[in-house]
Amino acid sequence: MIKNILKKENYNQNLNSRYTKGKLYFTVFFTALMIAIIGLTILLFQIISQGTEMLSWTFVSSYPSRFPEKAGILSALVGSIWLMGLTGIFAVPFGIGTAVYLEEYAPKNKFTQFLEINISNLAGVPSIVYGLLGLAVFVGAMNMGRTLIAGALTMALLVMPIVILASREAIKQVPNSHREAAYALGATRWEVVRSVVLPSAIPGIMTGAILSMSRAVGEAAPVLAVSALVYLTFVPTDPFDRFTVMPIQIYNWVSRPQDGFRDLAASGIILLLVLLLSMNSIAIYIRSKYQNKSEE
Repeated sequence: MIKNILKKENYNQNLNSRYTKGKLYFTVFFTALMIAIIGLTILLFQIISQGTEMLSWTFVSSYPSRFPEKAGILSALVGSIWLMGLTGIFAVPFGIGTAVYLEEYAPKNKFTQFLEINISNLAGVPSIVYGLLGLAVFVGAMNMGRTLIAGALTMALLVMPIVILASREAIKQVPNSHREAAYALGATRWEVVRSVVLPSAIPGIMTGAILSMSRAVGEAAPVLAVSALVYLTFVPTDPFDRFTVMPIQIYNWVSRPQDGFRDLAASGIILLLVLLLSMNSIAIYIRSKYQNKSEE
């Protein structure tokens, strides 16, 4: 009886200690979250208040200039759209195919474990390393020059590990009972992958792919290594044209001493945020659309 009373007292003491620790951790994490939100809010407010005045159709439809009142972002905007389109063409199909192979076809051995470890490590490599790799391989060794195709291949290498990891996680979420039911009906492995696994995994796959493109559109270091252009007065019309992108143009404006160029940089940041939010909205729409289809 005495032992039971002592155990109950110790349990109550431990319970109170856990409640205290839980409240402490909650306070610390909530404070960190609020600091981040407040800092982001202040930054956005400053950018919007500074860049709204220069944001106009003339700004969007004009080329860069040495005079702030005449400068625009057209060449960088079109270059970013071209680069993201080509990057998606190169990265998404190969990334999804690699994820399908690793999850549905590859045997579980040391070689596949080696591949999985290296893919996970590649997702954390700094972006400038990919830029130097693209400069050495695509621009130099393959003699593509500082063109859109070289930049797109470099960015594809950057985002492909992210696409692979996101696609693998989406494929893992498909219940094995769905596969077994398809096999029981006489379906082949490819028919199971094509008709059962991929349709169920599409929301997660597309969300990961578009979010990886959202990361790529804001990267400046790899493109700076491959393109090295900050002042471009023409719009690229094919994959073998020279190009620049919005982050590089914004960086160029920020580095100039005149206040007018800083206002232009703020306007460019607003336009880049609109592009990023549009891509994220597309990801949310695609996810909800295919989730509703799978529930029907």
